[in-house]
Amino acid sequence: MKKRLGATLLAAALCTASGCQKVRQTAGLSVAPKSLRDVPAERLAFRFEPDAATEALPEPLRRDEPEEPLAAVKSAFETLRPDDALIRTVPDPKGQRALALYGTSTTDTDFRLDLYNTDGQFIRNVLPPDLTGVFPDEVAWSPDGEHILFSGVRNPSLTASPTPPEEAPTPPDLAPPDAAAGQPLPTPTAAAPIIPSTQTFRTEQVYVGNRDGFDLRPLTAREGLIYFKLAWSPDGQQVAALACKEDEWEAQRREGFPHAGRPRLVTLEGRERLLDDRPTPVKPAWSPDGSKLATAFDYDLAVYDAAGGAPTGAGLSLREPLRAASVEYDARVFKKGEPQASGAAAAPAQTNATQTGEAVIISMNPFVRLEWVAPETVYAQTAFVHIYHDDPVFKYPRWHVLHLSPQAAVLSLLQTAPAGRSDFP
Repeated sequence: MKKRLGATLLAAALCTASGCQKVRQTAGLSVAPKSLRDVPAERLAFRFEPDAATEALPEPLRRDEPEEPLAAVKSAFETLRPDDALIRTVPDPKGQRALALYGTSTTDTDFRLDLYNTDGQFIRNVLPPDLTGVFPDEVAWSPDGEHILFSGVRNPSLTASPTPPEEAPTPPDLAPPDAAAGQPLPTPTAAAPIIPSTQTFRTEQVYVGNRDGFDLRPLTAREGLIYFKLAWSPDGQQVAALACKEDEWEAQRREGFPHAGRPRLVTLEGRERLLDDRPTPVKPAWSPDGSKLATAFDYDLAVYDAAGGAPTGAGLSLREPLRAASVEYDARVFKKGEPQASGAAAAPAQTNATQTGEAVIISMNPFVRLEWVAPETVYAQTAFVHIYHDDPVFKYPRWHVLHLSPQAAVLSLLQTAPAGRSDFP
């Protein structure tokens, strides 16, 4: 009995010191979670790897080529709709349907939206005439292909939609063409689609519809806010977005800055949760399992838990490691091929000083894009971005890697340590 009591006291004493982890492992108790899904954002640790080699990047980041419209839909526009300018096509994940974004004589930078099958057959108009789509790059299908997502705004130049019949027309069958032989094809039109009106707003809001183009409705209804940079969650139940006020949007446009907004989550039921009160131009990136999402503020990254009523968050300060890497990058890249000289001409990036006395580092730029490609791996791009005459200037792009892992924690013998503040600065 005394021996057992002594062993228990020894284990307890060890658990109050650095040997606790070894005791748990000896007792068969794991100190590591099964996946990062089980780790709160504030308990994440990271390792920063600057300047990833191009050949080491995932193929989508390495290629990063502009998308081409579906050939069949493009051909249908060229032959049947020469007055409509096709902007983009967005195929669904099932490979059966595609959204066609196009401009007409009544639109400028905004777009109309029609539904096609991938063989180029027109199915139906999606938008009522008093609603127009905005931000073409952000139109997307949900991961399961059951919903469509876009930002829309009231179009005051067009009248409201006509009253639809009691039963909306059924979309054409997606069976092979010979199965539908002899059936008349629907006629595309941008003038008067037979679809119910939906609530519209003076400022850009988030809209969702089903895969047939019906049940179109706004997810957000905050007049005065502009929603953009939309991103589906992997399970298709939430949307991450940025939003800013109208005066902020206009000020950013005048000053030539990329548009920035405050990150938030919106459910398919329309419940909205603000994640951060700081504006950012970086589109939120979801973790592959949908448990977390990330964005960036200048030289810092932020990670948030997506579930729960009061999720935790963590800030990853990368200014100093990025600065050190940028000094090395400038010395390696911008001096190549320059004639040998002395003085300021030999090292302009390091000798041109600012008023604060800091050396100018050409490649030291804020984060502009995130791609969460694996549970433990986030790719983060830095670049100089400025807007001139509505066209972005993009210089000095560099990809970096963040390797995520659980923080090392001292755990008691029977339970994990209580949640607390993050060790991140």
